[in-house]
Amino acid sequence: MLTLSRFEGKTLEEATEKCLEELNVTEEQIYLKKSETEAKLFKSKKIIIEVIKKQDIINYIKEYIKELDKSFNIEIKSEVNENEGIIKVVLVSNNNPILIGKDGKNIEAIQALLRNSIRNQIGIDIKVNVDASNYKKKKEENFEREIKKILKEVEKTHMETKLDPMNSYKRRIVHNLASKFNNIKTESVGEEPNRYTIIKYEED
Repeated sequence: MLTLSRFEGKTLEEATEKCLEELNVTEEQIYLKKSETEAKLFKSKKIIIEVIKKQDIINYIKEYIKELDKSFNIEIKSEVNENEGIIKVVLVSNNNPILIGKDGKNIEAIQALLRNSIRNQIGIDIKVNVDASNYKKKKEENFEREIKKILKEVEKTHMETKLDPMNSYKRRIVHNLASKFNNIKTESVGEEPNRYTIIKYEED
């Protein structure tokens, strides 16, 4: 189980300083959420922070993955690291097709369950990215190659192209790739889950 440590102070800086000193950590080694009490008669408001070490989250994920062995009835090993606020989980098993699932559905389900489990316990939405045998990385590289082909085609023909609906992460990849092309503009249109991106050519 995950538990938060609670600290109070007159300011966020004071509460954070207490936290870092007591837990013997740096700000880069923790996740925190902030709240404050209202000022009352003869009492000033207080800043409250609830904190958990990133290492505690990593340890929890490793234990969580161990339990998956039983669910999938396969041996699963994990490598868990945190970088720039994102926890990356790389899984390796003796049966990767079962672990990954059709079109990556199993790996996506594991990721969603992990995120929900952490959020339900500590109330902090932590970004967790789960991959197995570089499945998602390879898929993303293929997606980028396809988008680059489309961008080059629009640049050449000046014909506007409407892409299929996709999630915000993929749309962001499209926008980032398009920004490297002169005279190519992108625009996302519509409402989730049917939001899509338009790629068009615009003269300077």
